Amino acid sequence: MKSLYKKLKEYSESDYYGFHMPGHKRNLCFSQVELPYEIDITEIEGFDDLHHPQGILKELQKRASRIYHAQETAVLINGSTAGILSAILGVTEEGDKILIARNCHKSVYHAVVLNKLIPIYIYPEFYPDKDLNGEIDPEAVQKILQEIPNIRAVVITSPTYDGVLSDVAKISAVVHQYKIPLIVDEAHGAHFGFHPYFPENANQKGADIVIHSLHKTLPSLTQTALLHKNGSIVDWQRVCYYLDMLQTSSPSYVLMASIDVCISKIEEKGAEYFEDYVQLLKETRKELQKLKKLNLQQTREYDLSKIVISARDTEYTGKDIYNILLKKYHLQMEMAAGSYVLGMTSVADTPEGMQRLHSALLEIDRNIVWKEGKNSRKKITQSYLPKLDRKYTSAELRKKIDISKRDRNTGNLKSIAWEISEGYVSAEYAYIYPPGVPLIVPGEQISKEVQLSLYKFRELGFQIQGLKKNGKIEVWIDA
Repeated sequence: MKSLYKKLKEYSESDYYGFHMPGHKRNLCFSQVELPYEIDITEIEGFDDLHHPQGILKELQKRASRIYHAQETAVLINGSTAGILSAILGVTEEGDKILIARNCHKSVYHAVVLNKLIPIYIYPEFYPDKDLNGEIDPEAVQKILQEIPNIRAVVITSPTYDGVLSDVAKISAVVHQYKIPLIVDEAHGAHFGFHPYFPENANQKGADIVIHSLHKTLPSLTQTALLHKNGSIVDWQRVCYYLDMLQTSSPSYVLMASIDVCISKIEEKGAEYFEDYVQLLKETRKELQKLKKLNLQQTREYDLSKIVISARDTEYTGKDIYNILLKKYHLQMEMAAGSYVLGMTSVADTPEGMQRLHSALLEIDRNIVWKEGKNSRKKITQSYLPKLDRKYTSAELRKKIDISKRDRNTGNLKSIAWEISEGYVSAEYAYIYPPGVPLIVPGEQISKEVQLSLYKFRELGFQIQGLKKNGKIEVWIDA
């Protein structure tokens, strides 16, 4: 069977004229810009339908299943977010309890709201010497499932944004004792399983549902991802029912073609590409071991594609290093945290690009003034997640707010300054993006610690997202 891209290309070069969406009609003369108008179509004869795949798109999903060792795979063009939402909604009923890692992406929390779920949190380990949130402990999962009845699903993130891995195989074994599904947000691990340098993917470790963002670590266009199902616990048709709702009814064939190209390249030349990539990574990480004041970080179980550079033993913050790399060396890093900066790599990286990175970091390292015996570095907000008391679930609080507004009694919802927010129940999310993990979830009581974190992150140049007004937070006050 022809690849989707080749079929689109052939169609674009034919004499077919489209009296259908999209409105640009593949007419390059009109816009005079090099966008892929010529291959941008809608569901027309011969090109299959993502919502009812029977032909070329069904074959694409089968090929993706094969290379990722999954039983079933669905193509996502609304990103991993659509996959996470569909997975959680598909395995729970309204009002169910769900065990989620507290360092999950905000989309997990959105699913909790949509299905009015009762979240039970499990917190990751924390490495104070690295300022990194760690893995989820399988024994801690076991303890919670033993103590709290009727939990319907478990959701974890592995690898994390920073590259930290949890023992998915052990967690799967624990979760399956209770005959409930394990959902693994493996968005940052789409490259797993294609070389021994990286771990096997979560499909191979017993997870029931796995989400991969192809665009994060593989050469595929933004918004492209995959949703996988394994085992017999999950009702795949029910998950697809929600996926049909949450994915656009006008899926982009350009995005789907990029998934097709990505899968094809891995099938045809994956071994070669990944061998070159791994050798480049090894060389780069070896060079970065020469850092004396900055520090290349990793944990015991780690995704070695991530380049995490810590500045915690210097006067610099992660944001400082981020800005120097950007402004002086024209190197755009993925993310800055309080004490470290994160670079993401992929099979598409070049030797020239990697050389520029380690040369720049070594030069920065040489120019850092070492003040021996003095603790003069800036106090940096650590990355651990504060444990806040929950007064209401997000859904419970949402209901209270809606009732209050309906009855025209808005006095219980107030916007107050951060300075006086301690002890109040938050009505808003607060998170640094990336990585998009909430510091505060609606319904949680604001502590002094998290209040000060908001200030510190702003002081270090980070943007606090989720809040409607800068320097203020909406809180709920019971009558």
